[in-house]
Amino acid sequence: MKITELFAGGTYVITSEVGPVKGCMRDLGDGKVPRCLEEADILKNHVHAINVTDNQSAVMRLGSLAASVRLKERGVEPIYQITCRDRNRIALQSELLNACSLGIDNVLVITGDHTTLGDHRSAKPVFDLDSVQLLRIATQMKNGYDMAGNQLTQATDFALGAVVNPNFEPLDLQLIKMEKKIAAGAQFFQTQTVYDAALFEKFIRKTEGFGVPIQIGIVLIKSAKMAEFMNRNIAGITVPDRWVKRLGDVPTEKAKDLCVEMTSEFFKEVAPMTQGVHFMPLGWSDVVPRIIDASLVGKAS
Repeated sequence: MKITELFAGGTYVITSEVGPVKGCMRDLGDGKVPRCLEEADILKNHVHAINVTDNQSAVMRLGSLAASVRLKERGVEPIYQITCRDRNRIALQSELLNACSLGIDNVLVITGDHTTLGDHRSAKPVFDLDSVQLLRIATQMKNGYDMAGNQLTQATDFALGAVVNPNFEPLDLQLIKMEKKIAAGAQFFQTQTVYDAALFEKFIRKTEGFGVPIQIGIVLIKSAKMAEFMNRNIAGITVPDRWVKRLGDVPTEKAKDLCVEMTSEFFKEVAPMTQGVHFMPLGWSDVVPRIIDASLVGKAS
């Protein structure tokens, strides 16, 4: 199922994400499954699709394609994330052919975090292509040709997505890149996490003529410590002081309840501006259904 078909039909598209395990992904016996499959099972009746991250934050894990296939086997629609960081143009094109051959319908194209941020900091980054170039190539492969102009025996058939950052300053530069991604073939966008409704509205107003569905991205804030870390270390993203204060006053055992309350309040405020939402739970997948129920916006089930 391509999520572009849902957008075209007027569905408010809800997605979440899981991170593949740092290890193999075989069944563990006694009915046990790897953690990311447990999270997918929690989410699958509440969302339309689940992103599978690709060595997120440059930390080595199981590949996103293998994990996407395992999700597909469990009746979960994956959005296969592919980054430019670790592969050259030959490997990237081959990986897209692999994904299409294994039944993957949705792909999110990302440039990727630098290796110096991860757990193999001496690894040599590739970055042979960036996300705009890879989108252009992925579109060319949908038309039956590889990057060198050679004809494929069978074309790929993906819904192609990309990422945009509404927090970026100056915003006009991000909008220019967004337009380049659309011209290269991006059919939908998921945003970096946003917590400022006014800032997000400014971004949406400037993209009204682009004609491409946008899902707002929301990272679930677990604690005041996490919020303060994001404010210090993640450029362009600001968790409001009122969120930090509310989180700082809550006992640990009540943190999930407050996360549901704050996130659903914000979600209800920004939902009318978007065509969907993308939750990034960072291990709190059990909280996502509660937020959807509390907000009563575009429920997937």
